[in-house]
Amino acid sequence: MSNSRPKLLSIDAFSKTIEDAKIKTASGGIITLLCVVVVMFLINNEYKDYTRIINLPTLVVDKDINKPLDINLDITFPNLPCELFTMDILDISGDSQVDIINSGFLKYRIVNGNEEILDNEPVLGNDLSLSQLSAGPDKDGKCGSCWGALLQDGNDNVPDNEKKCCNDCQTVKLAYADKLWAFYDGEGIEQCENEGYVKKLQERIEAKEGCRVKGTTKINRISGNLHFAPGASHSGTGRHVHDLSLYDKFKDKFNFDHTINHFSFGPAAINEAGQDEQSHPLDNYKIWGPTKEHVFSYYLKVVATRFEFLTKPSLDTNQFSVITHDRPMKGGRDEDHQHTIHARGGIPGVFFHFDISPMKIINKEQFAKTWSGFVLGVISSVAGVLMVGAVLDRSVWAAEKVIRQKKDL
Repeated sequence: MSNSRPKLLSIDAFSKTIEDAKIKTASGGIITLLCVVVVMFLINNEYKDYTRIINLPTLVVDKDINKPLDINLDITFPNLPCELFTMDILDISGDSQVDIINSGFLKYRIVNGNEEILDNEPVLGNDLSLSQLSAGPDKDGKCGSCWGALLQDGNDNVPDNEKKCCNDCQTVKLAYADKLWAFYDGEGIEQCENEGYVKKLQERIEAKEGCRVKGTTKINRISGNLHFAPGASHSGTGRHVHDLSLYDKFKDKFNFDHTINHFSFGPAAINEAGQDEQSHPLDNYKIWGPTKEHVFSYYLKVVATRFEFLTKPSLDTNQFSVITHDRPMKGGRDEDHQHTIHARGGIPGVFFHFDISPMKIINKEQFAKTWSGFVLGVISSVAGVLMVGAVLDRSVWAAEKVIRQKKDL
C-alpha cells in the first residue's frame, strides 16, 4: 500500500493548491460571473436543441401505386357563370370522368368578381349519362323530342323501353353533346324554355356572375389531367370535345381568369406543433387579365409522402411541384419572349396535368439529439467555458502584476 501511493500521486491530473496560496481578485469575480452567464446560455441552447423535432427523409419505391389519389381543389372563376363550363378528368389509360360536378365537387355562384359565395346552395351539375338517352317515356307516357339529335320512332307500336326520349332540358343538352351539335343557351328548345333554364341562364350572364368550385374527389393513381373548359363535354372514339357555342357567342364576355384558393393531393399533414408539413405551391395563385381565347396549363409532379409522427398515427398523403404555362390560342410569338413561338389551336380553359412519381418519401419525426448527446453537449459547454475563463483570468492577473511592478519602480 505504501508503494502504491507515490505511483498514484505521479499520475494525478487534478493537482491541488494550498488554500493559503490562492489569491482572489475583483477581475476574477467578474470573469466568473461572465462564465456563469455564458454556461447558462449554452445549456439553454443545448436543451432547445435536444427537444427540437426534425424530419428525417427517406426515399423508397412506392408500393401503394394502386390506391386511389385524392384531389382537393378550391378555385374561383370571376368572369364565368357556373353553367358555362364543365369539369372533366382524363387519364392515360383511356378512362374519363365527364362533368364530375356532384361527384365530390360543387359549384357556387359569385357575382362582380367577388370571391365570396353568393348563396349556400350549390349549382348542380349534370348527373345524366349517355345510357339515359335511351330512356322511354316518363310516368305520364310523354316522350319528349330530342330535336333531331337522336332518331326517334313515332310509331306507337314501338315498345317503351326502345323509345329514345328527351323529357327535360339536361337530356336534350346531353343528346346535343353526343351529336357534337351547338347547344348555345337552349333558346327555342321547349324543354329548356318550360323549365326556365334559358331565362335563368341569360339573367346570370347579364349579371356578370362568376363561379367557385370546391371539393374533393378520387382518381386513379396514373398520369392524366383535370380540366375546366366551356360547354358540355363528350368523350368517344379517342377524342374529347367541348361545345364552345355559348362561350363564343359573346365576344365581349367570359374568360378563364382564375384564383386557385387551394390545391392539394391527399389529407393535410399536421405536425406536433399544429403546422402543415406539406407545401402548397398553387395556393392563392391568381391569373387575371389575359384574353378570352387563352389556355392555362399547370404541370404537376406528384410524389407520395408518408409522415411518421412521434405521438400521432402515421399519415399517408402526397406532395407536388408545379410548372405553370399559358398561351393564346392564336399562337405566334410570345409578347414577353420574342424567341418563343406558341402553338396554335386548342380549346380555352384551365388544365392541370399530373404525373405520378413511382417513388415515395418517408418523413420520420425524431428529436435532434439523444439524451446522451444532450449530456455530452452540456459537459463540453461547461468545460470549454471554464477553460477559456481560466486562461482569461491568468492573462488578466499577469497583466495586473506587470502594471503594479511598473508603478513600484
